[in-house]
Amino acid sequence: MNATSESVWAALPLPALVVNGNDEIIDVNPAGEQFFNASAKSLHGKPVWDRIFIDAPLETAFARVRTGRAPLFVNSVDVGTGDRPPETCDVQIAPMAEHTENVLVLVESRALAGKLDRAFSSKSAAKSAIGMAEMLAHEIKNPLAGISGAAQLISMSLSGEDLELTDLIVEETRRVTKLLEQVEEFGNASPAMLEPLNIHDVLDRARRLAAVGFAAHMKIRDDYDPSLPMTLADPDKLQQVFLNLLKNASEANPSGGTIVLRTFYEAGLRVRREDGVRLPVPLQIEIRDDGPGLPPELASDIFEPFVSGRENGTGLGLALVSKLIGEQDGWIAVESVPGRTVFRISLPVAPNSAQGQLKTQG
Repeated sequence: MNATSESVWAALPLPALVVNGNDEIIDVNPAGEQFFNASAKSLHGKPVWDRIFIDAPLETAFARVRTGRAPLFVNSVDVGTGDRPPETCDVQIAPMAEHTENVLVLVESRALAGKLDRAFSSKSAAKSAIGMAEMLAHEIKNPLAGISGAAQLISMSLSGEDLELTDLIVEETRRVTKLLEQVEEFGNASPAMLEPLNIHDVLDRARRLAAVGFAAHMKIRDDYDPSLPMTLADPDKLQQVFLNLLKNASEANPSGGTIVLRTFYEAGLRVRREDGVRLPVPLQIEIRDDGPGLPPELASDIFEPFVSGRENGTGLGLALVSKLIGEQDGWIAVESVPGRTVFRISLPVAPNSAQGQLKTQG
């Protein structure tokens, strides 16, 4: 590093480390030394997995960053060092421009973000707004239905510009009602109804709905592994997830493009449930599009409520996707560069389901 780079590295407020192609730590900034309670000298050359414990399949994430040369964001994972209890953090992994195999790892502690001096942060405000909106949504929807009905009755005796105004009232009340339904759905605490199911059945159903509706202008291809075992999931909620991601991909390509649905099996991936149990999630579903990609400034927070990269977007769609996948003991991540955005969902295998049982349907 030159003097300027060293100054920036030292001043970086987030814990950061550089990992080489052998997954060995070769540099740690001062914030990282404090977070991991170890000096850069003592960490240098040590295998990253021997000194830092991250409850997410980051070995795979490292490989994908090195291969794809694109940053990857993993939210809400436990990070520990062995000397201190794990903390919930957001982790960012990015390729280093000057080295083929080296990757930069940034760690943001959510515990620190939750201290009193940040009590009124945007995320806290978003959660408070969600709670208030959820309580008010039902009461607001009732008068909206009355307004819409009254406007339709009035329109029966109108014509011309006056009729256009009543049509506008009806259209806007429906739009607001749809937004309120999204807020209610996001706050819905009903448990997922898990059952053994074939991922490909749900994907194909979502694909058919998308192809005759919002994604009619897109080409949708599949790259399925027909030997995948069944997963344990809620079919309705899983279809909702797939439809939401397909809609996002189609809206990112208004002039047309290609969406690829890919499934495969990857052993060794695990997530930690709220009860502390580490659960294998080897079934992988990727939804890839060739659109412009996510805005870089939003990519790390894209699963947070009210974060949207689209004009007039509500910012609830991907937050709901993350919530639904979490309820089904799954994990979701995203990597995005212009021309390639991939949402990857990892799900558990249903009990007593052996790989090789299923064949792709349709």
